[in-house]
Amino acid sequence: MRTIGMSDYTVGEDCFAELPAALAEYGAKKVAIIGGKRALAAALPGIEAALEGTDVEVLETRVYGTNSTRANIAKVVNSPACQQADVLIACGGGKALDTVKTAAIELKKIVFTVPTICSNCSAATAIAVVYNDDGSLEGYSYPNRPAHIFINPKIIAEAPAEYFWAGVGDALSKQPEVEYATSAGDLEHTAGLGLALAHTCSEPLFTYGVQGLEDVRQNLSSEAVKQIALDIVVNTGYVSNLTNQNDYYYNSSVAHAFYNATCSIPREGTYLHGEVVSLGVLVLFAYTGDTENLERYAAFNKQMGLPVTLEQVGLSESDIPALCGYAHATNEWKQGNPEPFTDEKFAAAIKAANAYGSTL
Repeated sequence: MRTIGMSDYTVGEDCFAELPAALAEYGAKKVAIIGGKRALAAALPGIEAALEGTDVEVLETRVYGTNSTRANIAKVVNSPACQQADVLIACGGGKALDTVKTAAIELKKIVFTVPTICSNCSAATAIAVVYNDDGSLEGYSYPNRPAHIFINPKIIAEAPAEYFWAGVGDALSKQPEVEYATSAGDLEHTAGLGLALAHTCSEPLFTYGVQGLEDVRQNLSSEAVKQIALDIVVNTGYVSNLTNQNDYYYNSSVAHAFYNATCSIPREGTYLHGEVVSLGVLVLFAYTGDTENLERYAAFNKQMGLPVTLEQVGLSESDIPALCGYAHATNEWKQGNPEPFTDEKFAAAIKAANAYGSTL
């Protein structure tokens, strides 16, 4: 037996007007609002205005921390307000949302998400990333999918542009990773549906990405910003939920094996998830020998200012053996491929992607 749930979503600058009705659907009278400091500053005015005059009680507004670590997850789990709330409203980027989603597993709570940046698809997914205190990857948790997503393009447009930029980078991975992971065929219905939807993920990025980034840099809520936000949050989020089930994992492969391995490499600088994943996409195309898409996606990376070389994410070819070693521990190395990974092929793909990127 398999039950598939997809998040409801409301999009628009007036999206919070739907919040009371969405809470009423679940009989929710008490909420706790958890998020990043900047995210709460951006989202709270709209949320509070929407709840004014209703019988919904806000038990707590809480800053979650700065990373989705076990310590921060425990703070949410141990909060009396979060324990008493009917719904947890999570505001922020992926780390904030993943913290709340993971805490909600133990608390057995419904989660609404408010992505104040669209740096990844966490607002819609039944998967969450958990990091160690040193920033390295611990692994994934598997919460229920959020019940309702509130996407406000104005909040996203007024957030730091680097998160929108990195979100495009992360979303670039969804279509090619799922296409590769499912390439052995023999898919049952849910996985096949995920693959069909995955085919829709890249073109909106190529169509609206450059304009959307320029608009966000101008704090302009535009059609391009909305289309990118919908692609990152809804398209890729729904694909994640369809391609990640108990009996199969097609949600990510080489690009995220590369990213997750880089989390364990000490280096100067700070690099956003999607920033590094976008380079991992080039590694994926080198790995599969897809020269046409390697050139197409690399050209788009270059146009967007996303990385095309190891040096641009603080790495060098001397790190490749360590990247191979750390990749062994990733879920993608174990499951996300139609054939077993090999160190030799992975190392050669990293070198080839880096060599091509260097020509740009």
